[in-house]
Amino acid sequence: MSDLRAPLRHSPVMTFEQMLEKVRYEGVYPTRERAEEVVRLVLSGLGRQLTGDERVELAARLPFEAASLLTSQIPDTQPLTGWAFVKDLAARAGATLATTRWDTGSVLTTVAALAGPDLLTRILRHLPTGYALLFGRAELTRAA
Repeated sequence: MSDLRAPLRHSPVMTFEQMLEKVRYEGVYPTRERAEEVVRLVLSGLGRQLTGDERVELAARLPFEAASLLTSQIPDTQPLTGWAFVKDLAARAGATLATTRWDTGSVLTTVAALAGPDLLTRILRHLPTGYALLFGRAELTRAA
């Protein structure tokens, strides 16, 4: 039996360098530096959207450097939809929407793999619509 009040230990399954290499491969980035820029942008943005236990649990599954990027951000009071999230990142990076959408998917599919299916489902329940595809999942809607 576990104590739910006990703090989560940091136990990532990959190093930050391995995460950067995975993002570099998935996003077909020419350099590790470019992959790191994208990871920093997207995780900082996600940190402004994600709150609660899901934020804490995700941070515990990410490499320390990635967790720091996520948790160093103060969550926005008005969460953005998935598309507004991409537009916000594009404006911050001075990049096109298409490039930013690609970058976001390259990072968040890696984050999804580290989170695992159960945590990812909970994360998606707490975020506004439009994030599932960014994480590499189909956007499921409920029948009216």
